[in-house]
Amino acid sequence: MTVWDDVVGQDETVAILDRAVRDPAAMTHAWLLTGPPGSGRSTAARAFAAALQCAEHGCGTCKECRTALDGSHADVTVLATENMQIAVDTARDLVALAARAPSVGRRRVILVEDADRLNDSSGNALLKAIEEPSERTVWVLCAPSLEDVLVTIRSRARHVRLRIPPAQAIADLLHRRDGIDHATALTAARAAQNHIGIARRLARDEGARSRRADTLALAVRIDGVGTAVRGAEQLVAIATAERDSALSERHATEKATLLEQLGADPSARTQPPHVRSRISALEKEQKKRERRFITDVVDRCLVDLLSVYRDALVVQSGAGDIGLVNEDHRQLVDRVALALRPERILAAMDAIGTARERVAANVPPQLALEAMAVSLQLPR
Repeated sequence: MTVWDDVVGQDETVAILDRAVRDPAAMTHAWLLTGPPGSGRSTAARAFAAALQCAEHGCGTCKECRTALDGSHADVTVLATENMQIAVDTARDLVALAARAPSVGRRRVILVEDADRLNDSSGNALLKAIEEPSERTVWVLCAPSLEDVLVTIRSRARHVRLRIPPAQAIADLLHRRDGIDHATALTAARAAQNHIGIARRLARDEGARSRRADTLALAVRIDGVGTAVRGAEQLVAIATAERDSALSERHATEKATLLEQLGADPSARTQPPHVRSRISALEKEQKKRERRFITDVVDRCLVDLLSVYRDALVVQSGAGDIGLVNEDHRQLVDRVALALRPERILAAMDAIGTARERVAANVPPQLALEAMAVSLQLPR
């Protein structure tokens, strides 16, 4: 067992990071890990942080490894924002922390999971600390691609690229780590398009599989403007259901914990001013989290819908050696392939891509999805 066991399908990346841990000549003060969503950037970064703290270079069993992996190590700080951007005040806090010597570990590791969310102000706040860090401080930044990171940041860090892990490797991981049946794990990995986190959720959550099936079915249900509008509403409803399922309990727990910390009575009709201000700040953060969550879920629904048209093109081309993403929904894929000519399928894929860009640009999801759905009509 080592800290690298859960970093699947990334042999080259693991070799680079492991060599840096063991060989001082291969080590540097700042690292930038890039890879598509679901490739395991955060997992690799946490494993690297654990290996840097371990006397055995990542044994996976010692206290240093275990605490670094679960996020409780005193000298490993993880910033995983749920907001659209990393605030400059948050960046300044990291700079102050990075200047300190490690308290119990071998190094102080600052891990920024969403470096692509650094804006000009927060990026500039980090710049000097990344360029000239303390002797035993290591920065580990994660982002989808080099282009997503400020040029001033990426020029001062060593770049390591992760690739999309193969579906079989993801299935093996889910079977070994989570005890999921191998056939179910493989189907989930393909449906998730090799996204490790989504594959795990699909394999474990029947509701998630049902919502995904509802999303895919839109490809054959839209035959007019009326059904297009209803289809858009359904996608928003799916995203809202996902949000409620994932966040409702968490938000209630956060509020109860805050009231307990402040010594406030949860059943009181009114709260003192200082309690109300803290509750207001918490609710503001929760609303930001909900907006980002809705955006992420809608984007994921569109990626799932896009996979139907991709599979339809594969079926039309007769490329039997190319696997289908939605093999478990083959009948639906065949219906789309029979109903639409290749140019219509490509136009539908373009419409979905445009909708993703609009949602990412903060266009209200309902409007973006309605405009898209009108372009997805099947011929009557």
